[in-house]
Amino acid sequence: MPQNDVIKDYSTYLLLEKSFSKNTVEAYLRDLQKLDDFLSARGIALQDADYEALRDFVVEVQQHGLTPRSSARLISSIRCFYKYLYFYDKIKKDPGELLELPKLGIHLPEVLSIEEIDAILAQIDLSHPQGHRNRAIIETLYSCGLRVSEAVDLQLSNVYFDDEYIRVHGKGNKERIVPISKVALKYIRQWLEDRCHIEIKHGNEDVLFLNRRGAKLTRSMIFHLIKQYAEAAGIKKNISPHTFRHSFATHLMMGGADLRVVQELLGHESITTTEIYTHVDVSMLTDTIMKYHPRNKMRKASH
Repeated sequence: MPQNDVIKDYSTYLLLEKSFSKNTVEAYLRDLQKLDDFLSARGIALQDADYEALRDFVVEVQQHGLTPRSSARLISSIRCFYKYLYFYDKIKKDPGELLELPKLGIHLPEVLSIEEIDAILAQIDLSHPQGHRNRAIIETLYSCGLRVSEAVDLQLSNVYFDDEYIRVHGKGNKERIVPISKVALKYIRQWLEDRCHIEIKHGNEDVLFLNRRGAKLTRSMIFHLIKQYAEAAGIKKNISPHTFRHSFATHLMMGGADLRVVQELLGHESITTTEIYTHVDVSMLTDTIMKYHPRNKMRKASH
């Protein structure tokens, strides 16, 4: 089978059988393209690569300053591709199974305090044409712990105002029900009054959050808005839309929420992914003790 057909079939496999999101599939295919470029320069086809060729590729990209986390994803991409080829009898031996993933420490995500979230929200000018929309977006991200892609794709018909929940289509098109706060609903209602005055483009009639031209917002637009408000609030942390998802989960854990409930709300397939928020919780408690406990204050003063 020609190489282009193999990659096309692999892409379909990732989407349909692995239930990867479109963004994840694109990332995997970009990694595969880098590998293909490396191998082609050495006269090797993707299907003919051996362990040594794959190892040399990994070593070369790591020498260009790839972080351990990015390196782990790259190796996972390669291993997934060759496991697929081997499973479907397109190659006789899997050359990727011996590639070792780098050991990763626990990566604690950036989390905002309630005061910092309030400071960000205070930067939104509600008299601006998009003010209510922007407030509704951030309130929804924090109230429901959504991924930015889920907020972008949120449909008006999936917001249940009377029952105070939303229906979310997450990774792999998996559906979940998430409660939404009265505050978030209040600003969504106010945004809907502004939305009535926008000429909506065909196909976007049921999209909740629209740009001023009546089309669906992009993830980068929301990223830019949040960065802008965080800077205006004087917050030095590395903020993104995902920070509100992390803050949502961390604040629930600190309030005593059950880990499996948080897993369900976030739409995590594995509870291992959710368990990182127990580390965040402990880390924040440690910081609090170091900052406020009188013995630690005395120790600082003695230095």
